Amino acid sequence: MNKRDYYEVLGVSKTASKEEIKKAYRTLSKKFHPDINKDDNASEKFQEVKEAYEVLSDDQKRAQYDQFGHQDPNQGFGGFGGGDGFGFEDIFSTFFGGGTRRRDPNAPRKGDDLQYSMNIDFMDAVFGKETTIEIPKDETCGTCDGSGAKPGTKKKTCPHCEGSGQLNVTQDTPFGRMVNRRACHYCSGTGQIIEEKCQTCHGEGKVRKIRKIKVSVPAGVDDGQQLRVSGQGAPGVNGGPAGDLYVVFRVRPHKDFERDGDDIYLELPITFAQAALGDEVEVPTVSGKVKLKIPAGTQSGAKFRLKGKGIKNVHGYGTGDQHVIIRVKTPTKLSEKQKQLLREFAEVSGDIPEEQSSSLFDKIKRTIKGD
Repeated sequence: MNKRDYYEVLGVSKTASKEEIKKAYRTLSKKFHPDINKDDNASEKFQEVKEAYEVLSDDQKRAQYDQFGHQDPNQGFGGFGGGDGFGFEDIFSTFFGGGTRRRDPNAPRKGDDLQYSMNIDFMDAVFGKETTIEIPKDETCGTCDGSGAKPGTKKKTCPHCEGSGQLNVTQDTPFGRMVNRRACHYCSGTGQIIEEKCQTCHGEGKVRKIRKIKVSVPAGVDDGQQLRVSGQGAPGVNGGPAGDLYVVFRVRPHKDFERDGDDIYLELPITFAQAALGDEVEVPTVSGKVKLKIPAGTQSGAKFRLKGKGIKNVHGYGTGDQHVIIRVKTPTKLSEKQKQLLREFAEVSGDIPEEQSSSLFDKIKRTIKGD
């Protein structure tokens, strides 16, 4: 399945600024977030938007994507060094007598890194928390200590590759006969064969277990940021160290607050009377309610800043602000008394509503007639 163009996914042009890309991502991620959008394909679209943003928001990744698109630039024409084609190592080995150094298949190697996506609430991202996660991971088999061989037995040197882990493959080409090296398929490139396999891990040297890991969610972490937990990845090979675990945080949207970096935005509804006459109101923040003075004559859309009432920076670089956006509510259900008072207000202001004009004209006529 072909991937869609990342710019098309976010709905921005190829010359879009980082701010435009970020704004588009915020809108689409909120629209397709699985916790909000219950459509069957919402989760897939959310991941597509996330992937596009992670590339286009990074200057280096974006430049690479603009040049190569979805193709891996490290794979050249069809991918050097893969499949049964000719790789650079094969060419060097053929013409220069194997000048490329090959890794010892039995040397200790670090285990693979693992990734875990953790869904957290908005407030947990703001203040952080201690939690425990359960992940399935491969661990060194305790029966054979990772050797893969039945206890009491040992691995034997592969007779086909004589322990090198590689076989020479001869191919006839238009340029003549070429000799390429490939991983030995008898021993899977390890150079050793297990004749009697461990009954617990069946020769793999690893077993799958559910591991509980304590994770400290840092205060101020944002959606998409990750935390490295050292040594909690896959076990090492041949006695090598374990890999690392990368916990990627997915922050659920808040019903009132919207985040932009370390700043918080909040829309605050007020009445026409409060906007016209002014008032002092309570405003919710992540750390509790605070007082905000609304000046007389405040217009809908006006913004007020609450300094230091945003989110603590995850790296310790201060605290953001909260921005309050005023929305003046228009009443939809009015009593007759309220309507009359508004008509009088309009008359005094010189702004006579259309629905009132005929009745006012009748009133003037009645005044002239002395009724």
